[in-house]
Amino acid sequence: MATEGGGKEMNEIKTQFTTREGLYKLLPHSEYSRPNRVPFNSQGSNPVRVSFVNLNDQSGNGDRLCFNVGRELYFYIYKGVRKAADLSKPIDKRIYKGTQPTCHDFNHLTATAESVSLLVGFSAGQVQLIDPIKKETSKLFNEENSCQHLWKVDWNEERENEGSKTSEEALVTVQRLIDKSRVTCVRWVPGSESLFLVAHSSGNMYLYNVEHACGTTAPHYQLLKQGESFAVHTCKSKSTRNPLLKWTVGEGALNEFAFSPDGKFLACVSQDGFLRVFSFDSVELHGTMKSYFGGLLCVCWSPDGKYVVTGGEDDLVTVWSFGDCRVIARGHGHKSWVSVVAFDPYTTSVEESDPMELSGSDEDFQDLLHFGRDRANSTQSRLSKRNSTESRPVSVTYRFGSVGQDTQLCLWDLTEDILFPHQPLSRARTHTNVMNATSPPAGSTGNSVMTPGNSAPPPLPRSNSLPHSAVSSTGSKGSIADGAIASGVSKFATLSLHDRKDRHHEKDHKRNHSMGHISSKSSDKLNLVTKTKTDPAKTLGTPLCPRMEDVPLLEPLICKKIAHERLTVLIFLEDCIVTACQEGFICTWGRPGKVGLMSAPNQASSPGGTIV
Repeated sequence: MATEGGGKEMNEIKTQFTTREGLYKLLPHSEYSRPNRVPFNSQGSNPVRVSFVNLNDQSGNGDRLCFNVGRELYFYIYKGVRKAADLSKPIDKRIYKGTQPTCHDFNHLTATAESVSLLVGFSAGQVQLIDPIKKETSKLFNEENSCQHLWKVDWNEERENEGSKTSEEALVTVQRLIDKSRVTCVRWVPGSESLFLVAHSSGNMYLYNVEHACGTTAPHYQLLKQGESFAVHTCKSKSTRNPLLKWTVGEGALNEFAFSPDGKFLACVSQDGFLRVFSFDSVELHGTMKSYFGGLLCVCWSPDGKYVVTGGEDDLVTVWSFGDCRVIARGHGHKSWVSVVAFDPYTTSVEESDPMELSGSDEDFQDLLHFGRDRANSTQSRLSKRNSTESRPVSVTYRFGSVGQDTQLCLWDLTEDILFPHQPLSRARTHTNVMNATSPPAGSTGNSVMTPGNSAPPPLPRSNSLPHSAVSSTGSKGSIADGAIASGVSKFATLSLHDRKDRHHEKDHKRNHSMGHISSKSSDKLNLVTKTKTDPAKTLGTPLCPRMEDVPLLEPLICKKIAHERLTVLIFLEDCIVTACQEGFICTWGRPGKVGLMSAPNQASSPGGTIV
């Protein structure tokens, strides 16, 4: 799939790259794909997505991997950097008729060695709850319940009937009563065993409870809350039914959403180019940001909840401060649309500096990130308090990454001079990678500002989604809709960003081939939020969308071509980085010092599987 790294040709695919931590290497024997290893013809198909879950079984090999390729969905034991992948033995394999998987998410709270709950969203609008360990299909949402048991078809029977439309295929086209458009994102609500949120290309999001039915008639809604470019409705019904809530957000497709590390806030990016951050429980709009141009396609939170990073059709990564509700930096390294952004909670640099007298509020220097290595029960990075009276000032560098349709992987460092530009740069004594550092000492405390990540962190799920944190389970509609109590958020001390004329001129961004993020109209015309067109010329140069010369411009730490087709997955794990491209190859990049010797097992193809 790739040639040896280190060459100078622009089109050469790299198999290794070096950062301050050391050498990252592609592990060919840890590559996952369809059993036949044939590149998938991705034209017209939905993006390949990957989800991870750890089952905490006694064998010490509890990692499980799920990915979709075209009509197919696979569930494997993930052996990472330890052992080579065995593609001949998928735990579960499903092939769907008349629709394609678009996204999926594991429930990390309920996962055990015997059972795991996996939500799967589809191009035709359905959401399916399956257990790939038991090979069961539990429930189907946004579809007539009477047809659920007719979805499953024997794989061998399908091969015999190939080329002819069977009755089972026709059943997939029955009317969907909630939303007919493609599912763009599905996530379990953090801390809940039963609630999940689904976004559609119609621009709507729906809150479901797995314990409730969807009903046999179209839902009727009543307005709960309305604001600028968004509205939230509850479902009117004599008995509780799905969906519990309907969110209408912005214009065009709602491309992705992400929960904050503590589960209290929800960041949404839409085809209209806006980032909107909501308080989830009180359904209040906390802040917004506008892309430089075009739609926003991806979003993620920093592990401490202080920053949100977005990527999209302007070829940029944009860093937005949650506390200040403003853009603090942009990054330019991609040559086409940015499809995934993600923070690396395992890598940062810490600089010990001489004590110095600081002007400004003490709150400016609280909540220092200290990413620990001690993660026996938690892979979430640990937070330590900043500028305590017993310690000298230290600075932190956030690491995040991005991949795009240009087939490139970029890594970025968000440093102290960007985060606090009005403070003089400290004289660094050491420049240490803390991948192997220990957690903060027990009992370390300090004054803290309440942000979406300063509560006790739970395990970080190995997926594209944000951590499923230990917040109180909200298992009923009343706790979300009726108990609309705003979560108190103490703002950071305002950090005035001095006007900075960057030497970089604005660059023309080429809008390359589209992935087809086109809004499809929802069948439900009831109580639509009043939408006003936003003139991009009027937002440019405002706090919503600063000009390029008004904010720092980041340059990537590394920018490497690593695939033949557009990249759709970027996940940071403790011992490796996982990427995937639209050809259906899931690649493992061993972190420095984590690569061991492994032998390749027999990769014979297995004909077994499930067609749905």
